[in-house]
Amino acid sequence: MLQQILTDMFISPELLAELNEEQKQVLFLKMREEQVRRWKEREAQLEKKVATQKTPKKAAHMKHVQWLAGLDSDVWVWIMGDHPNDKSYEQICDEIIAQRAALQAQKEAEELRAKKEAELVKRFSFVLMDPELQLKKEEEQRQEVEKQEQAKAEQEEELKKREAEERMRAEEEVRRLEEKRKQEIYMDMKGVKEERDDHHWQASLRKSKAADLRRQSIAKQTREDHRRRSVKALEQGRVAAVAKAFDINDKPPLLPKPKPRNLTMTSDPLIRNKGVQRTMSTSSRDHIIRWFQETQLPVRAGFEKDKSRIAPWFHGIISLQEAEDQLTEGLPGYFLVRVSERILGYVLSYRCIDACKHFLIDASEGCYMLLGHPIRFSSLVELVEYHEVEPITTSGGEQLRHPCGQRPGAVDYAELFG
Repeated sequence: MLQQILTDMFISPELLAELNEEQKQVLFLKMREEQVRRWKEREAQLEKKVATQKTPKKAAHMKHVQWLAGLDSDVWVWIMGDHPNDKSYEQICDEIIAQRAALQAQKEAEELRAKKEAELVKRFSFVLMDPELQLKKEEEQRQEVEKQEQAKAEQEEELKKREAEERMRAEEEVRRLEEKRKQEIYMDMKGVKEERDDHHWQASLRKSKAADLRRQSIAKQTREDHRRRSVKALEQGRVAAVAKAFDINDKPPLLPKPKPRNLTMTSDPLIRNKGVQRTMSTSSRDHIIRWFQETQLPVRAGFEKDKSRIAPWFHGIISLQEAEDQLTEGLPGYFLVRVSERILGYVLSYRCIDACKHFLIDASEGCYMLLGHPIRFSSLVELVEYHEVEPITTSGGEQLRHPCGQRPGAVDYAELFG
């Protein structure tokens, strides 16, 4: 279903209404990636066409990115902290904070030093250059030249000494204020860093690391699950049962994904491939019941693992509001799987702390998978059992804990097995 949507770059309104916000975002990202891929393909064709026509003027305006390669001819990547000589994140942050604090304190000290210098120059220059004082000194000099010269020398010496003392005290004060200001700025910046290291920051960091680890292990998990389900299906004869249900005889139930068409960016309308069948979206209840009885009932969809009885989490064709009404009666972690009332598929409804989430289950390729999720399952019960251990999304952490069963005195899936 997802591959068909990316091929046609179109999704029907009925199918879009069944998606929750997270699945809509996933679908939007996938469609955006497909648009970028087509754009790059078109740019490569244009570049090739320009090269063949020998017109380097257009090629000169095109942007290129060239990555630095290592000894293994692969993209060179440096991860901070891997080398023994690399500084830790805390050391780098402390050095940056200390450097910024020192620069700011030095700037403020220079401003204060200039202000003090201006005050001292104004103060002592006024004393030395006072006209009245100069006249008085000249008069005293005329009266007693030797005494005036000695007094003037003593006065100038005293003024210079006082000026030197004032300058020394001003410099000490500036240095003291600079050091104090440096410590204040450092503590302020350090406080900002410590605020980021609170519980929410640590929780976000743990989620980010967990997401990275999950993305690294998801490929290995997918291969192991696929190999385990394939061996198990061969042992129990499940492959033959699924082939009989879908009337494909000797063909495997999981068909390979169709390769995307070699499209280029164009303003012409897209022509859909008539040979590709899209998952039908319909509002006919009889159509959905007929689909379930013809394709899902032979493979025991909605049954427990031993296929002896219907799973307690399975529900019939109920609306979104009915599903939320039943889930709100339980605690967070309650869930159910219902047959969609709009498309040929299922919907996994999950009770969160403050709301309910709904995830569309694609059943169009002989397997079961959440829209946008990379892992495929051969049955509904395997999908449920997997997400009883692993969360559905790394950000939300939706983990299936308690199945929401039928209400007393009412069974909403009776018409599917009638």
